[in-house]
Amino acid sequence: MAADQELKKAFLELQAKMAETNQRVSIAQVQIDNLKRANMRITLTQKEINELPPETKIYESIGRMFMLLPASEVCQNLLAKKQVNEGKIKTQETSITHWTDNLKQSEENLREMITVHRDK
Repeated sequence: MAADQELKKAFLELQAKMAETNQRVSIAQVQIDNLKRANMRITLTQKEINELPPETKIYESIGRMFMLLPASEVCQNLLAKKQVNEGKIKTQETSITHWTDNLKQSEENLREMITVHRDK
């Protein structure tokens, strides 16, 4: 009977862990989608800026104000933002992989526990 209680407790822990992991993965996926959308917006903005004459000055949003900057500087800032976003995307993808691998390991441990219990 103690083994049954132990299995039941392990199964409940696995269910809780699975729910938490699924929630984390879905949040990370939403963040990845938002970052990809932001990168697409940056790419389109860079494309439009590159079509302007090089000496053109452009307003760039900085916080709650706008600064008049040369187009080349605005493109450099956009490129830096895009690189930061790509780094965040890789971090989120790594986290998703880690969480799913951890969940699979927990499932395997539970299966082993059930197998050992059946063999007794």
